[in-house]
Amino acid sequence: MFQRSRSNLAQWFTLTMGSILVVFAGILYYQAVYDELENLDRLLYKKSRVMAINARYDERQRQLDLENVPLIGSNVPPLGSEVVYARWYDAESQIVQFFGTTPETQLKTTSGFETIKTTPLSKEILNTIWLRQLTLPVYQDNLLIGYLQIATPLTSSQNNLAQFRLVLLLIVPATLGTIGLAGWFLGGLAMQPIRDSYNQLHRFTADASHELRSPLSAIISNAQYSLISQSSNPEMQRQRLGKIVDTAKSMSVLVNNLLFLARHEGRLPPDSLQKVDLKSLIKQVADEYATQEAAQHLNLTYTLPTNAVSVLGDVELLRRVVVNLLTNACKYTPSGGQVELQLFVQPYWAVIKVTDNGIGIPETDLPHIFERFYRVDKKRARKTGGYGLGLAIAQQIVSAHDGYISAQSVVDKGSTFQIFLPLKQY
Repeated sequence: MFQRSRSNLAQWFTLTMGSILVVFAGILYYQAVYDELENLDRLLYKKSRVMAINARYDERQRQLDLENVPLIGSNVPPLGSEVVYARWYDAESQIVQFFGTTPETQLKTTSGFETIKTTPLSKEILNTIWLRQLTLPVYQDNLLIGYLQIATPLTSSQNNLAQFRLVLLLIVPATLGTIGLAGWFLGGLAMQPIRDSYNQLHRFTADASHELRSPLSAIISNAQYSLISQSSNPEMQRQRLGKIVDTAKSMSVLVNNLLFLARHEGRLPPDSLQKVDLKSLIKQVADEYATQEAAQHLNLTYTLPTNAVSVLGDVELLRRVVVNLLTNACKYTPSGGQVELQLFVQPYWAVIKVTDNGIGIPETDLPHIFERFYRVDKKRARKTGGYGLGLAIAQQIVSAHDGYISAQSVVDKGSTFQIFLPLKQY
């Protein structure tokens, strides 16, 4: 599925960028044609101006004085061999003199530049050639005295454009291939977050199904045993029903945690935020937790600042974060161990620190402990009733408050978790 999507992305990217490339190549070629014609027209205009300046109109003979610029009966082209022909028409557009191919007696074209196709000029030159022709009206003392028409071949410009087309034909396919490879690579990068999310969702679904299957099996087996059992021992029946209740409670906790993770994605809405005094909250949580059975075998202490520490957040969610970290610390700290809860302030941050001297977390597992359903020791976690969601919930809550959580741990020496929450700005 991902390979097909990646291929589709690469194809669309190649098609889009290829279309842009082809259009860009067309614009470049059009600009090259325009520049070639512009340079040729400029040169042709300069030649025609020189010929027009040297021309003199003789009203009595109505002939062009071509003493400096020979036209009729000369085998030497005027102003260099680039000129194919030159023609002089009088003010009535009648041919007077010419050089090169024989023209029509009446001038039919309008003034300006034209590109024309001609028949072979000689037996040696059999191919049809394209010419750039200029028809220029000539004035003397603001009086139209005639028209000068000259033409030059486009062979040089055509050769230049042919070379440019060859370059484009080589570059464009190579660039399209590069674009295709880039599209495949970028498609992979674009699909990677989706693939990671899909894999995470797949693992999440598989883990949730696995976690729910075990308690469901226990409930079904105990219920079936109670139905088919012929024992009249009420104590046995009570134990079976008690197991069903305990398992159902465990499933309820798991389902509630899953629903919590699903409902509290992203940042909290501003209207749900309120001022929270972390000093009072942590003191209350620590005093309540000290009376619970999980903390009876431990030395649970807390250190609080003198002044109040205020943040914007949801008090119940923040309470849950602290309880989750305390629960983990107490659960994995041997009897007689030390668990310390601290609150202090850093620039722009309120820091909640939970430290224990318990069993610690291996270095290889430390980067994964905030992942859902991740357990460092699966057997011990199942025995203590953990599902591997506590730290994932804690991280999600802290992220929803624009904060972050960090963990440090050494095996057999203990762990330290720190929560950083932005201080309320007054």
